[in-house]
Amino acid sequence: MRPIFTDKAPRPAGHYSQAIYHGGIVYTAGQLPVIPDTGEKCLGTVEEQTEQVLKNLAAVLEAGGSDPAHVLRVTVYVSDISLWDRVNRVYGEFFGEHKPARTVVPTRDLHHGFLVEIDAIAAVVSKEETPCIPDQE
Repeated sequence: MRPIFTDKAPRPAGHYSQAIYHGGIVYTAGQLPVIPDTGEKCLGTVEEQTEQVLKNLAAVLEAGGSDPAHVLRVTVYVSDISLWDRVNRVYGEFFGEHKPARTVVPTRDLHHGFLVEIDAIAAVVSKEETPCIPDQE
């Protein structure tokens, strides 16, 4: 197992990794709508928050040698299920024709008052630019 880190996604604020690589798979931590460069919390609309979360997710996937087209499974945490249609629209635009397996979990509260959090499991497609991933499995 190897941890994945990129400065193109929010730094972990606790005892966890942005992602873990193991056996050709990248397991990401839940991504929140935090702007990586500044650490600023994106507390705009649920659409704006979802866009930022997905940007962060894509950055972590890339650091792990994957990309959105190779996501196998996604878990979406949404603070209010009434927001789901709006989250799903942005999510659908992000993934396009690709439809990974997905679970939607309605929650009451997310950290810092955020409206959405997303984690993913993805197949690794490239180890060339990911020095934290071993050449052999």
